[in-house]
Amino acid sequence: MILGNKVRLYPTKEHEQKLRQSVGTARFIYNWALARQEENYKNGGKFISDNDLRKELTILKNTELKWLNEVSNNIAKQAVKDACNAYKTFFKGIADKPRFKSRRKSKPSFYNDTSKLKVKENTVLIEKVGWINIKKNSIPMNCKYTNPRISFDGKYWFIAVGIEKEQPVMALTDESIGIDVGVKDLAICSNGMTFKNINKTKKVKNLEKKLRRLQRKVSKKYELNKEGSKFAKTSNIIKIEKQIKLLHRKLANIRSNHSHQATNKIVKTKPSRVVMESLNIKGMMKNKHLSKAIAQQCLYEFKRQMKYKCEFNGIEFVEADKWYPSSKLCSCCGIVKKDLKLSDRVYKCECGNIMDRDFQASLNLSRYKLVV
Repeated sequence: MILGNKVRLYPTKEHEQKLRQSVGTARFIYNWALARQEENYKNGGKFISDNDLRKELTILKNTELKWLNEVSNNIAKQAVKDACNAYKTFFKGIADKPRFKSRRKSKPSFYNDTSKLKVKENTVLIEKVGWINIKKNSIPMNCKYTNPRISFDGKYWFIAVGIEKEQPVMALTDESIGIDVGVKDLAICSNGMTFKNINKTKKVKNLEKKLRRLQRKVSKKYELNKEGSKFAKTSNIIKIEKQIKLLHRKLANIRSNHSHQATNKIVKTKPSRVVMESLNIKGMMKNKHLSKAIAQQCLYEFKRQMKYKCEFNGIEFVEADKWYPSSKLCSCCGIVKKDLKLSDRVYKCECGNIMDRDFQASLNLSRYKLVV
């Protein structure tokens, strides 16, 4: 199984300048490919293949875009391929229509050719950038690498590379675990494990309070430096915006770490099966009262982590149908309570069953399509 290995880079100032140049190239070519597709579609043309766009790009490199020769040729090629793949997934109905990448908002990243990637004990070679220091033995040597990507998270540079790893042979139990995710708690398991909402902790609340304060501060500074219909960006505004970016990074890392700890703890119980319900996150986000809380919980990321960790450890991962009444179904008598409201946190049945709504949902999920 191929698993990602993300390692921090320690570039010099010269390296960092070249890395930023590569990031800018990847963003520019991605936007150029999207613009070409949209222009062609408006004129009644069909989808342009990535091979045809690359041929166009080769001509442009020798005429208008000669500066592209300063960076690796593979960065532009992969950016075109990524843009075409984004359109293909849109046509298939898997994702939304691809949008142009913004210099301010998009994640700075670019592709490095697999054949050009070389790894030593404490350095890694990035094409047309040079040898950059990494932690000793953080990337295994003499093995096959897939899809190397270099990215910047607002503070540090990283290289992420896929490495083939052997799946461990685990002695699994006969237990089937149902996991009910939500806003009140991140996850409630049928075996009694509960993982609390990290956003309700004092540490996260204080960071969000600090974030709101900085956002108000930068907004006021923009209003003070308004010149007609334009906003002048002063050095103080740049400084505050950098602080805001770092706070967003810190909050994202805290939430991701919490999800990893929760999923690891579930996998370590060695169940034979894990069942989670299919969630319509896009539909849930339409609720203006809950959208922010749902976004902060990172429910899709939790499910993604759970899925690949189950697959790696040989555990069966099952997604229950989204219409399965896990919360409304009585775990004792099997009656479906159709009038159950979202505000009813305790499930009360005519048979005498009184149980926490979320725990009952996890119990029902653990029994989903289970042949006894």
